[in-house]
Amino acid sequence: MPPVTKDLRFLSACLLFVLSTGLFPAAAQRYFAPDNWIDLLNLAGPMPEKLLSTRTAVFYDYTLTEKELLTAQEYFQRSGVDAVAYFDLDGLMASHDITRAYGDYLLKREFSNLVFIEKGDTGYRITITVFNGKETVLDPKQSAWSASNPIFTEALKTMYRTSASGLKKLNLLINDQPETGLTINPILGKRNEFFAIDLKVDPLAVPKFGDEALDKELEQIFKDNYTLKYKMTEPGVPEKDLRKQGSLYVLCIVRTRGSVAKQLMGYEVKPGETALASVTYPGPQQELKTIPSEQVVYKVYFKHIDSGNVFLGTKWDADVTWQQALLNQLRGMKAELRLN
Repeated sequence: MPPVTKDLRFLSACLLFVLSTGLFPAAAQRYFAPDNWIDLLNLAGPMPEKLLSTRTAVFYDYTLTEKELLTAQEYFQRSGVDAVAYFDLDGLMASHDITRAYGDYLLKREFSNLVFIEKGDTGYRITITVFNGKETVLDPKQSAWSASNPIFTEALKTMYRTSASGLKKLNLLINDQPETGLTINPILGKRNEFFAIDLKVDPLAVPKFGDEALDKELEQIFKDNYTLKYKMTEPGVPEKDLRKQGSLYVLCIVRTRGSVAKQLMGYEVKPGETALASVTYPGPQQELKTIPSEQVVYKVYFKHIDSGNVFLGTKWDADVTWQQALLNQLRGMKAELRLN
């Protein structure tokens, strides 16, 4: 089966899991949401009632230009949308830990609304909804207002007219410039660029995808490459329950663009860097490969459940498929810790 087909099946499994357990279940262990997670909202709803009187966070497509971001902020200012902070859209749902970190950030800074700006081959889509006030950020089938148009300014004008006709404007002091480059830290404990030596004795939880073929593949990779204690667990089991079942560590996967994944996990990303060097193990020997920084990649790491400490490995080893990213982590760990 070619890698692209595997990846599509992987995303389909994520979609099925999201649909069956809710959009992003609180405290549940799952990997990340499918690419079309915005489509899972109820996009026929009205604008949030307090959109023009409370704070808003904007999540935007990375292909938006600086000029387009300035235009968006101008329309937000004119409308009364207090767009305080801007973030990469594809980082929000990159993993359970990352979504939780955004939820904590939004809650502590008293955000009430969310704007998602998408840019594609056929144009733009602006989606506006409330922040649910939880670490999941959104609820299943949550009501949202949405407008699409091939021309960005036309979509913004629709937003302006809709808000002006039905909402009371109380936000008056709104920034002229979009504030980007804000830092989100998804790591609750210590960040470690080495492997967890305690895994030699402590059991690891390996959550399933909920897809029979993918789960067989996941289990086979562990069977062939991981000689320590591990347990395949059902998808959606909260980490506290994994701990009660005897697991001290849990497998985690991040999926997003390489530059975003690297930045979110605490690595340095140089401005203008167009390619990222990554260690890979296509066989037993380590090799170095270069991946475009805007390529979607998978980064695997292990997390200690009680402390929240994460163990990333000694080298950046993200890859373009989850299978290879997992092999990179397991084989790198085997070599570094000199496991049999």
